[in-house]
Amino acid sequence: MKIALGCDRNGLEYKQALIEHLKGKGINIIDVGTYDKTPCDFPIYAEKAARKVTSGECEYGILICNTGTGMAISANKVKGIRCGIGYDDNVAKFSREHCDANMIAFGQKFMNFEDVKRRTDIFLSSNFAGMHHTPRMQQIKDLEEGKKLVPTPVLNPNWNAEGSTK
Repeated sequence: MKIALGCDRNGLEYKQALIEHLKGKGINIIDVGTYDKTPCDFPIYAEKAARKVTSGECEYGILICNTGTGMAISANKVKGIRCGIGYDDNVAKFSREHCDANMIAFGQKFMNFEDVKRRTDIFLSSNFAGMHHTPRMQQIKDLEEGKKLVPTPVLNPNWNAEGSTK
């Protein structure tokens, strides 16, 4: 498994510790930066990690900044990325199982490292469940393509084929 890790200066400490944790588990890491505490533009590092994922060079990406929010928003602008914020153990698990997330973001200021480490392990060990989640993943792909969303009939019995209420 190969993981892209990116951070801004506010996530540097956790990124460095997470790299050591993941390497200890035999996981290959591509560190896309930043590498020091100099102020930087977090979208640059979020994009670098996201491009490693969408290219297939890495299976997943992990981002760390102050809150996780800016990095997640930036990564999600890259077509094919589904990045959640790992603020809870179940959220980390369900982001993979329900949303087929391929990236996860953390906030160093608002999460302790032991939680981030555990949630990273949960995220990486979880798999997409498929089944009734698959149509919604197609809807996300359709959004990226600018296509009109088609409601899932069994979940939206009051919607007609034209996408409006009956």
